[in-house]
Amino acid sequence: MIYKNINLIKKRNKAEKAAVALHYDQDGEGAPIVTASGKGIIAKKIIEMAKEKNIPIEEDMSLVAELLDMDLGEMIPPQLYSVIAEILLLIERMENRV
Repeated sequence: MIYKNINLIKKRNKAEKAAVALHYDQDGEGAPIVTASGKGIIAKKIIEMAKEKNIPIEEDMSLVAELLDMDLGEMIPPQLYSVIAEILLLIERMENRV
């Protein structure tokens, strides 16, 4: 399952789009990992690609701010497990309804 998280981050009185993509292998071990992140044009491209591939997009400004500081390929920290788990569970439930 791939999860994309986007939001707006205000910087110098100007809203700047930011996006972080997470990948979680339900059959594997470990936590979700950061597969893409960026602001501005890069964020727009991440969002476009998610929409093209029908990947769920969740908006959460505080979560995006936390995830933007992480390196690509890095697992999310334990303090974010419960937040990400709730979002992934919600996405899974929505997918099962379709």
